Amino acid sequence: MVPHRGGAAQAQGRHGGADGRSGRHGQKGALERAYRLAEAAGIPLWCQDEAGPYQAIPHAGPSWQPRGQPARQPHEYVREGTTSLLTLFRPATGEVRAEPVVRTTNAVLHPWLKRELSALLARCPPVPPGAAAERQWGRWDWPADSHLLDAHLPPIRLIVVLDNLKGHHSYSLVQWCAERGILLLHTPVGGSWLNLAESVQRILVRRALAGQHPQSVAELQGWLLATVRGWNADPTPFAWGGKRAVRRARARDRRHALGGSGGYSRRPIRRRPSLIEQRLPTCQLTH
Repeated sequence: MVPHRGGAAQAQGRHGGADGRSGRHGQKGALERAYRLAEAAGIPLWCQDEAGPYQAIPHAGPSWQPRGQPARQPHEYVREGTTSLLTLFRPATGEVRAEPVVRTTNAVLHPWLKRELSALLARCPPVPPGAAAERQWGRWDWPADSHLLDAHLPPIRLIVVLDNLKGHHSYSLVQWCAERGILLLHTPVGGSWLNLAESVQRILVRRALAGQHPQSVAELQGWLLATVRGWNADPTPFAWGGKRAVRRARARDRRHALGGSGGYSRRPIRRRPSLIEQRLPTCQLTH
């Protein structure tokens, strides 16, 4: 049993509130909570995204060359096709599982995603008897009625952050994941910064293609795979945070200065209204 997500526009967070902001504050909060707490609770968290398409053409960027022999790119070339990169990334360990493909339709993405997730589930330890509250669906999912899933689905074993709901969402994929204890969290429209897979994709693609000229799609795919293998040989873990998180924390913990001194208050001090604000008669203003 999977909760109904509503229409495409509503699921994408297009219906904002009166202030014009996205109506999916709970969805963004669930993603941030998952980044901070999932791994600590023993639940592996992976991010998934599709990078590309990238063309087999000269790519701008620096490259290592002998002194006095700069790299030269042809001014004429033939477009030799494109390729994309399906990526699964675990921020806690830095591990990347990727596969270059020519197309990223659901017919290609969903079988690959099911194979990779099945392999990841085989590596997960079994859920201990009497699973803790952290593995309950109602703790992580953002629909209001998600707590009802605990009576019908197994405890959560894996959390996967996917791209926005409209792109590759299907009922069969959600059902397949739910029956195996895989919680899917979708990034809202305009919230690509919530998916850390995009960060590692930019690093991998820049390392593979910057300043290079792949001559064919096969060569392009080979370079991308070689870069992924090199990354996994010495992966770099990612931690949730950054400038956006600092700004939001500062807004939640707003500090108000006190007359230029070194102190501050947690809430603004109520100031005395002026005479004009009190809307007093003119005769009283001049008295």
